[in-house]
Amino acid sequence: MASGFFALLDDIATLLDDISVMTKVAAQKTSAVLGDDLALNAQQVAGVEPNRELPVVYAVARGSAFNKIILVPSALLISTVAPAAVLPLLMIGGLYLCFEGAEKIHHLLFHSKTEETDHQKHIENLKKSPEELLQLEKSKIKGAVRTDFVLSAEIIVISLGTVSHVSFLHKFGVLSLISILMTVGVYGLVALIIKADDFGLWMQARRPLGWLSRPLGGLLVHGTPKFMKLLSVVGTAAMFLVGGGILNHAVPVLHHATENFTHSVVLKTMIEGLCGLVAGILLLLAFKLIEKFRSKKISS
Repeated sequence: MASGFFALLDDIATLLDDISVMTKVAAQKTSAVLGDDLALNAQQVAGVEPNRELPVVYAVARGSAFNKIILVPSALLISTVAPAAVLPLLMIGGLYLCFEGAEKIHHLLFHSKTEETDHQKHIENLKKSPEELLQLEKSKIKGAVRTDFVLSAEIIVISLGTVSHVSFLHKFGVLSLISILMTVGVYGLVALIIKADDFGLWMQARRPLGWLSRPLGGLLVHGTPKFMKLLSVVGTAAMFLVGGGILNHAVPVLHHATENFTHSVVLKTMIEGLCGLVAGILLLLAFKLIEKFRSKKISS
């Protein structure tokens, strides 16, 4: 009986070890979505009163956890009932990443005045009544939770694609663990990012580190917005890399055309990024054409 108990413990340890290894692979695959998730949520939560920032982050994190409670069983059900649907869903997720990356670049090139508009809106928000600010806060939370649902779905689908060949128990363990890590990690970092400038101001005022407090505090105050921009750029580039990588592996024509270059990691990465960029541009053009056609139809 003792030997059976120890054998059970050994099986559990092996299962947990397998899940941790596969979770690490899934986390690497979803790094693009993680970067974008961080940037988007930090931007959406920004703009509320400083004393309400952390409660808003907590509310969005709670909504994110609920999203994943819905998404993980749905993904497991699909992989069990219709496993053939995993690859198309993975491709849809990859195409969405490429489209969103192209849309970000388009927005940067043709909507350069957005930052000024956002700043003006923030100034106007500060003049609102407590009731109006509460409604604005609720609106921001709902918007952030909706955005999180889309990004969480991408994370779950991409993670599911990395473990589609393993048992149900392994899938459940990986998807559950990646959901917990992503939720805690993303919103923990969001909380740190949005309070970094406040911490910098506190350091400058209280000087807990003596003469170092002022330069370090100033670095946090002035460096946080720049870090946000850098995070957005890195997240956008990673979207093309991950989305292009998914398409390159899923589409036989692309895979055969690029398999001769797989000996070079750098070249392979560049080709996958280029695939993602081209796919994103084509999707964005198609979307703009459809949008233009609809607007003409409505006006006529």
